[in-house]
Formats: sequence, C-alpha cells, structure tokens
Amino acid sequence: MNRSTASEFAERLIRNDVQAIAAYHVQDATGLIKLDAMENPYEWPVELSDGLQACAAKAAINRYPDPRSPGLVDALFDAFSIDRRWKILLGNGSDELIQMLIQALARPGASVLAPAPTFVMYRVIAGFLNVDYHEVDLRADFSLDIDAMLAVIETHQPELVFLACPNNPTGNLFDRSDLRRILNASEGLVVIDEAYSPFASEHHLDLLTEFPNLLVMRTLSKLGLAGLRLGYLVGDSAWIEQIDKVRLPYNIGVVTQAVTELALRNFHLFQAQTKRICDERLRLLETLSADQRLQCLPSDANFLVVRLPKGTAAAVHTGMRERGVLIKKLDGSHPLLADCLRITIGSPDENKAMMSALTASLDAVV
Repeated sequence: MNRSTASEFAERLIRNDVQAIAAYHVQDATGLIKLDAMENPYEWPVELSDGLQACAAKAAINRYPDPRSPGLVDALFDAFSIDRRWKILLGNGSDELIQMLIQALARPGASVLAPAPTFVMYRVIAGFLNVDYHEVDLRADFSLDIDAMLAVIETHQPELVFLACPNNPTGNLFDRSDLRRILNASEGLVVIDEAYSPFASEHHLDLLTEFPNLLVMRTLSKLGLAGLRLGYLVGDSAWIEQIDKVRLPYNIGVVTQAVTELALRNFHLFQAQTKRICDERLRLLETLSADQRLQCLPSDANFLVVRLPKGTAAAVHTGMRERGVLIKKLDGSHPLLADCLRITIGSPDENKAMMSALTASLDAVV
C-alpha cells in the first residue's frame, strides 16, 4: 500500500479555513530603516546595561518560571499607578491575551465585535477559534459609527467587544461618550485595548470602577520592550481568575520577568524616551502637513497615517523601500485606508531619512 505524502496528510487533516490563509508575514528589514511596526527606535538605556547583564546571569533558566510573577506584577502596579483593588493577568504579548479572552468566552454561538479597520488579530484569532466575528466600519473620520455598533450589539449581543483606543492602524482615540454607550448597551465583556497608552492623551482605567463588564488591556511592546513580549490585562478579580484558567502554564519566561521588572523599576528612563517620541510625532506631523500633496492625520499613538494622492501609495511605498526606508502600506487593506501609508515615529535621524525618501518617491510619481 502506498503511503500518503506529508502534503497529502496535511491537505486532508488541516482545516480548510487554515489552509486558505497565509501565515502572519513580517517584512524583511535587513539593511533598512525600520519604521513599519510601531517599535520604539531607542535602544535599552545605557544606565541599565549592568543590570541587564545581572538579570540574565541570575535568571534560573533551569527552572520553570513562577506563573504568578509577583515581582513583575508589583512593578506594573507601581509604574503605572494602577489601583490595587484590581488584578493583573500577564500574557506573552497582547496576542496571547486576546486568544485567552476569546477562548474563555467561546461558548457555542458566541461572537466577537470590533470596529474596522482595527487590530487585525481580533479577527484572526476569532477565526482560529471558530468564533463568529462582527465588524462595523468606522466613519470617514475614523470615529466610531456608534449607531451601527449599538445596532449590532442589540441584534447579536456579542460575548466580547474589542475597542483599540488609540486605534491601530488609524491612531485616534474614540470618543469617551461613545465608549460609555457601548459599555452600557453590552451584556458581554468589553475590552479597551490601550496598546499605545504611553503616547496617548487619555486613558481608561478609571472606567473600571463604573463598568463591571470592562477590562483594560495593555502591552509594553510600544514602550521599548517589544522583544520581551509582555502584555497585561487589568480588571476585577472575578474576570481575571476565570480567564487565568485558560492561560498556558509558565507563559512568561524567567528572563522576561526579571528584565521587565528591572525596566519598570527604572520607568523614568523609558518615560524620557516616550517623551522624545511624542515630541518627534508633533514635529513630523507639522513637516508632513506642510506638503500640500499629503493629508497627515493627528495621532495619539507612536505612528502617523498619511493619505497620498490617489493611486500613488503602492509606488511610493516601493520607492521608499528602494531608498532604504521600510514603512507600512495600508492601501488595499480596507476601503477607508485607500491611498494611505503608516509611518512609525523613529529617531530624529531616522525621521529625516524617512522624509527624504518619502519626498523623493512622491516626486517620482506625482
């Protein structure tokens, strides 16, 4: 009897919807100025170099990590002035927390709701877990279409609503009164995703006291610790204790715990980097807006969205890459993002090189 090949086995056994999609793609940035992934452009503070080496040297890498991560959790409470009436759950980045949330609420017939465009992993992970996903297009100015959102809530009463605030990829905060209306209307859990909170003018932890169906999710990736993969969920213990049950054991490694705690105990150094990024964001917004060919949108995140002349985004994106700068092409991902590029705020030198590449690439096609 002829045995099947590995390809034949996989084709027969892997779910059709999984076979139909592509794996998450990270663009190769070798030799390029990397401004495509909303990373902090500044390296680990030199003042903490000795501490970093000590953390690695002392880490008990032959032992499983303490799943409670008490030192790290305590440092999070202190660094971000979080009220200790709440509990914190750690994840391997926000992605794992999103998976845990959907998995914990994925009873038969459950659904997830989010606006569009927004962080793609809400939809992707819901699909992986076979949970229905509803999305409501934002308005042309990227604000919530609150009436449409409330209509979907009334019709479907989704178990879980994700609201990225500031929103990725648009960079704007949603109106607080709209958030309140969604929280009041929903019989399910609402998660406000504050991945970009270090750069935002408004935060939402205070709403936890008012709404028992709210959790706030954050990550330290944008702060400058993307390589450590650490996200956290804040809310009432009634939620945290249940969601913790679907967490895989030992999900936060000993080195990540130790290094992140060191960073948070010296939080002022990272706050200084954040301020530099926000200052550059304002300067870059003014520079981009001075070019009459561009429409640059204000942002509460560490990136800016730029709308180019119709039909030029792909060519400009390619031209910038050829000139050594990698940014994100949003054009083609959603109708509201037609002709748009997303630019991560870099260091002053990186931003200067980006502007040179953008101007030259735009001159070549307009």
